[in-house]
Amino acid sequence: MDRSTVNEIIAESDAFIRSHGVHLPPFAYLSPDELKAHVANAPMIRDHFLGWDITDYGQGKFEELGLFLFTTRNGSQANIAAGGGMLYAEKVMISGERQISPMHRHITKTEDIINRGGGDLVLELFTDNGEGQIDDSLPVEVLSDGRKVTMKGGELLRLKPGESVTLEPHTWHAFWGEGGPVLIVEVSNVNDDRIDNIFREPIGRFSDVTEDEAPKHLLVSDYDTWLS
Repeated sequence: MDRSTVNEIIAESDAFIRSHGVHLPPFAYLSPDELKAHVANAPMIRDHFLGWDITDYGQGKFEELGLFLFTTRNGSQANIAAGGGMLYAEKVMISGERQISPMHRHITKTEDIINRGGGDLVLELFTDNGEGQIDDSLPVEVLSDGRKVTMKGGELLRLKPGESVTLEPHTWHAFWGEGGPVLIVEVSNVNDDRIDNIFREPIGRFSDVTEDEAPKHLLVSDYDTWLS
């Protein structure tokens, strides 16, 4: 993905988020040099990978296979070990019209996926067989706004604006927007996207960025290079 494309997606996504009355934290709008200076007093941004995250899963077709994310808060494994402190994470996401976030599950993360506005969010769901594989003969049981929903493997769950679903680590899921892009909020326990995503197909979690122009804002995947 070209850096110029990343810059465009950030601007368009920020406008979409604001159109729904949601505002990102001030550090979102710092230039790379400003962010580098800022993290001296706010190392959590760098160390917990808070900020912009745009992925095409390494496939180079973002509009078909991709996801926009901004992580606003995320605790640490040390908090979990201590049993206190920030034990949670929150992300703002955008799933475009028919833009697929591919089939995957998580190792430790339980997440609430909340449709906060726009089109419908459609999820395809399966249950893990206990050996890390999808078994479409197994029923899928999830909570949707506290209500137990039982579905067949591969059945689609449609979330209207305001509706949500709780996904546990054994639930395989893919999702996309229908009827327009969808503003999503994800609330979960502490997680590390570098190691906690298991994809059905052998794809990457982050994009490879070609530097055809200077970055306006850094992605979390830039931090190891730019903020080290």
